[in-house]
Amino acid sequence: MMGLDAALDRYGWLDRTRVAALGASYGGYMINWINGKTDRFKALVCHDGNLDERIGYYNTEELWFDEWEHGGVPWDKTEGFTKHNPIELVKNWKTPTLVIHGGLDYRVVDTQGMATFTALQRKGVPSRFLYFPDENHWVLKPQNSKLWHDEVLAWIDKWTRR
Repeated sequence: MMGLDAALDRYGWLDRTRVAALGASYGGYMINWINGKTDRFKALVCHDGNLDERIGYYNTEELWFDEWEHGGVPWDKTEGFTKHNPIELVKNWKTPTLVIHGGLDYRVVDTQGMATFTALQRKGVPSRFLYFPDENHWVLKPQNSKLWHDEVLAWIDKWTRR
């Protein structure tokens, strides 16, 4: 947020009334966190982001990061897995969000994206779910990459155009 504020203050050509945020992996987790902490963004894009850090630990193939980030394992360091858990902030979500996930993602499993989309839908937040059953943590196939870019740009345009 401080970086965004600094950029908006420094570059007068940036329009602070039409700001969007996008993130993937840890950035996707941050999008879910941001959605519960502020409504300053007109649109969000969450690509392969965790909604629930607790269950994310049990779903991932990469345990080292979770244990390092949260100070241990969830049964010993409960507070590490709950302190900054986006699922605790769903009640505050209101920003239109595009959720993207790959079906072969074993770092952040696809049910995290599905859960994010379900929460948005049940709260009545404008949202869309873009699912790539044949992609992993990254969208690599040319036709999927084109679709990814087309959808992301259309979503941002929809919510930020004048």
